[in-house]
Amino acid sequence: MNRTSRLWPLVAGALILVAVWVGPLAVRAASSFAAHMIMHMAVVALAAPLLAVGLARAFPAATNRIPAGVAIVASFAEFAIVWGWHAPAPHDLARTDAFVFAVEQTSFLLAGLIVWLSALGAAGATQLRSRAAGVVALLVTSMHMTLLGALLLMSPRTLYACAEICSPLATMTPLADQQAGGVIMLIVGGSAYLVGGLACLASILNDTSARPA
Repeated sequence: MNRTSRLWPLVAGALILVAVWVGPLAVRAASSFAAHMIMHMAVVALAAPLLAVGLARAFPAATNRIPAGVAIVASFAEFAIVWGWHAPAPHDLARTDAFVFAVEQTSFLLAGLIVWLSALGAAGATQLRSRAAGVVALLVTSMHMTLLGALLLMSPRTLYACAEICSPLATMTPLADQQAGGVIMLIVGGSAYLVGGLACLASILNDTSARPA
């Protein structure tokens, strides 16, 4: 496998970030919670894992030396970052202030990248404990993404002042816009990390079953 074919995830991840942050979606995100959530999921569930795979292929030795505990710590750090930015005041500020919005998006990318990169490093380790840490980190992240998505979906009222101040998509009420964002997080965010965790778990089981008794 040549270098270009090995590093295509790195290029793909970078292109997704350009499309999300420079394209029309960024403009729409100021007036739609669902569009804002699409940006978030594109960053943490598409771009971040692709960039992590590309970096792991480019620097396998460095990635495999990431301590096992980093994956667990990173998963809880992402929990704090994601839930923190979805608290009403920070979220409304990110929707109305360009600088805060840039800080929010950068923190989403860094948190997601560290989780995926540390999980991949754990998956490439030889010790079972290290590889299990990567599985736990991805599954914990999947659970809190699913929980937050369900909260946004089932809330009987809008949680953000910007739902009323900002103009939502013309065909959607503010509550429906929020519920659509919850569905996107629940399905995309929950599924991406779940699939990643199960893939890492499958690699452990396959290696274990392949060992001679």
